[in-house]
Amino acid sequence: MQKINNQLVLRLDDYKLLTAYFNNWQGNTVVEKKSTRVLKEELKRARLVEKEDFPADAVRLNSRVKIKAEGREDVMELVLVMPDKADMKAKKVSVTAPVGAALIGFRQGQQVSWQVPAGNKTFTILEVVNE
Repeated sequence: MQKINNQLVLRLDDYKLLTAYFNNWQGNTVVEKKSTRVLKEELKRARLVEKEDFPADAVRLNSRVKIKAEGREDVMELVLVMPDKADMKAKKVSVTAPVGAALIGFRQGQQVSWQVPAGNKTFTILEVVNE
């Protein structure tokens, strides 16, 4: 995973939840383990902010996000969740999945790149809804 522009920003409460979770969980698959390892490193570099200072257009846990892959016309909509809440049929993607790990902390309009089995994939965050 690599950011293309700007630093990621995380709410302090999300950061605490994620780091506590990761201290007791290493991932079930090779892909999850790699994503978790990369995400842990990204979390160390994140700018942490309190709830009231968190940008409304930044991706956090439970954000509803619309993304568009570079070179594709279709838009994917998903909700970013903790691993135990993931449900692909309901479009709930784990923060430990490659796309989930790539999204958290980035903002609407930003481009993010992540590694998938077929190579590197770049997408744009079109919309972020935080309720």
